[in-house]
Amino acid sequence: MHIMHESSVHFQGLRVAAFESRRANEMAGFIKKHGGIPFVAPSMREVAIEQNQAAIDFANRLITGEVDLFIATTGVGFRFLVSSIERHVNRDLFLQTLSDITTLARGPKVVAAMKEVGLTPSRRIATPHTWREILAEIDTLPSAPGRVVGVQEYGLSNASLTAGLEARGAHVLSVPVYQWDLPEDVGPLEENVRALCAGAIDVALFTSARQVTHLMRIADKLGCSDELTRATQRVVIASVGPATSDAIQAQGWEVDLEPEHPKMGPLVAIAATQSRTILQQKQNPVTTATQHNSDGQNSQEAWWDGPFMKACRLEPADVTPVWLMRQAGRYMAEYRAVRERVPFLELCKNPELCSEVMCTAVNRLGVDAAIIFSDLLPMLEPMGLQLTYAPGDGPVIHNPIRTALDVDRVNELEDVSALSFVMETVKQTRQDLPSQLPLIGFAGAPFTLASYAIEGGASRNYLNTKTLMYSDQGAWQSLMERLARAITIYLNGQIANGAQAVQIFDSWAGCLGPEDYRKYVLPYVQQVISGLKPGVPVINFATGNPALLPLLADTEASVIGVDWRSQLDHAWQTTGFNRAVQGNLEPAVLLTDIATIRERAQRVLNQAGGRPGHIFNLGHGILQQTPVDHAIALVDAVHELSSR
Repeated sequence: MHIMHESSVHFQGLRVAAFESRRANEMAGFIKKHGGIPFVAPSMREVAIEQNQAAIDFANRLITGEVDLFIATTGVGFRFLVSSIERHVNRDLFLQTLSDITTLARGPKVVAAMKEVGLTPSRRIATPHTWREILAEIDTLPSAPGRVVGVQEYGLSNASLTAGLEARGAHVLSVPVYQWDLPEDVGPLEENVRALCAGAIDVALFTSARQVTHLMRIADKLGCSDELTRATQRVVIASVGPATSDAIQAQGWEVDLEPEHPKMGPLVAIAATQSRTILQQKQNPVTTATQHNSDGQNSQEAWWDGPFMKACRLEPADVTPVWLMRQAGRYMAEYRAVRERVPFLELCKNPELCSEVMCTAVNRLGVDAAIIFSDLLPMLEPMGLQLTYAPGDGPVIHNPIRTALDVDRVNELEDVSALSFVMETVKQTRQDLPSQLPLIGFAGAPFTLASYAIEGGASRNYLNTKTLMYSDQGAWQSLMERLARAITIYLNGQIANGAQAVQIFDSWAGCLGPEDYRKYVLPYVQQVISGLKPGVPVINFATGNPALLPLLADTEASVIGVDWRSQLDHAWQTTGFNRAVQGNLEPAVLLTDIATIRERAQRVLNQAGGRPGHIFNLGHGILQQTPVDHAIALVDAVHELSSR
């Protein structure tokens, strides 16, 4: 991605598509001023929530003195808030009370909207006005545990902002005021999509993550989503800032330009400055020693020829690569020290700490790959599931899905903006890791996520899950398709932010027989894997039922994960030698002595037979009781015993 400064060079007649809505005319003017031919198609509109009871309840709580701080995030949203409550509460009293508490305004448009009703915000959020700047401003205020904070939302809840506020002891009142929808007239947007697909556009400018989502909705409607994706490889893609770039990259598209200041004017200026050069490079690529592979992975990066990546490609390596599931966890004193001061969910939302605990584990163990430190379930939060982690009880979903009506309230994950903390974890970990080590991203599989969402937590018999699955196939299909789309976006986002491979965990699929798995689960796993960026290795791992192995291989996955219930050579023969396998030492072996660990590791290596494509791992995650020295001894043994 190029981050450049403005110069005097202009578009010189390039055809420039943009998707700005409220400032469409201003955007067209900027493009013309810089010598471009504008194709500006509004891509979205704010739709006020009718009968907004949440806003009314917030207003009443504010007036009765229950709110200590208010964060206004958008100008149009603040206006919607005032108009939605004024028929139900005393407007003047509401505004007067708002002026008596601390108020934070996210950007100049919010300040202007507040001034329209005679209010001046207590604090203004610094550019680029993201949730990080909001939290930084909060940190300058006097601490007040238990503070009640009202947050006027814009379109979707911001899980990162909410988590950050809660980590600072706040009780958050989310106040939704509008939703994003397509414009009433989608004709111009359809024309822009057709023009992009036909090669009639040179530059595409994006000023919000939602524009990307709506562009893909129109492409899907027109049946040309694949053509659009191919078209993005030919045009210059310019993004206004990090959140928008994340959304673009989650689609598997490359961001070519991003201005130093995340505003519309600098965006157009940098595009005018750099687009012709970038177009020439795209149309006449130069073959060099550092050129990227056609699959999007850079063969000149240090991790490319490491043993893990070679195994994924079925290429011979000097040693059998080894990494361990749950290799950063409570069995390590360093991790326990972090957890003593940071709750688990807060840790998952802190990219710096996530990178720290994983890099510490990798350095101690000497493994051949790292996996991001995160959890399967936080991605369910922006989909409308209320998640907490109860000490001793694990994850709890407080609003589980039990009926078709419950399925209807599950939100689409349309971009990764609400999960930006995971994207930052990928970036930070990739930055902190030794360059020769590949980084693995991951997600829960559709069935495992559905089971957590339906059961509300761990389960022994999955009765609620199977009841919905068997009794209402329409609701089941709707839920699984929604999860599959979300997982695809989520994993592509991790790949775009620095993951060299990804693993899909189906931790609970073992409760199903092969026929049920084939009918109710396999199509959605296939949908996820086929939707991921080509050329990036995918590890498909399910545990609990060896009879599912042939079905795990009935996908485009590069690697099949094998748990300890199968003998590795039998499993590999079942899945086919045309793909790699990962596994599969019984995790409890690490609780024995080092001699036994070495003997059992040799047994797994013997079963692999030295065939290229074996990634040594446990059959599941490291147990909490495992001595760290035993995990290190296993890694050393695998390297020593497999050295070729």
